[in-house]
Amino acid sequence: MRNLNRHAGIRHDSPKIQHSLAMMELALAGDLDRPRVLVADDDPLTSELLTSIAEKEGYKVVSVADGREAYRVLKSDADFNAAVFNMTIPHLKGVDIVRFMKTEKRLMRIPVVIVTGERGLRLIADSFAAGAMLFLPKPFTTDQLQRAVRIAMSSSKAPMNFSEQTN
Repeated sequence: MRNLNRHAGIRHDSPKIQHSLAMMELALAGDLDRPRVLVADDDPLTSELLTSIAEKEGYKVVSVADGREAYRVLKSDADFNAAVFNMTIPHLKGVDIVRFMKTEKRLMRIPVVIVTGERGLRLIADSFAAGAMLFLPKPFTTDQLQRAVRIAMSSSKAPMNFSEQTN
């Protein structure tokens, strides 16, 4: 988006302008037809793994490092097919972003996968109560993550916990 803004000399304060510019850049890059995933994780290794797996599945990934960045992206861009949030990212927790998404009509259709290294039934219950579609505890296998992203992309509404699946 920065390249278009600089060349066009356009201020991009408005979320509508930001969204329009993002869509123009995607169209120019040939990525407009690719399904999009928003990834929010502060751990660089996990973020890289999430991004790599989603891109191998053919998805366009927008990756951010904290909840505040995820919130900003979602305020200006609702064109995501799925989202993967770490439960414990800084500034806004993953579950708090899910709660926000469920209050916004344009965002409530986006299925969310919550990942976390934390343990406890309460975390799972809180994730689903907030509106997450899937809960994936760390450590997870590449196969488990692929399945979770595929299920989210297919918009299945049944909440699932993949902690016990390894196949």
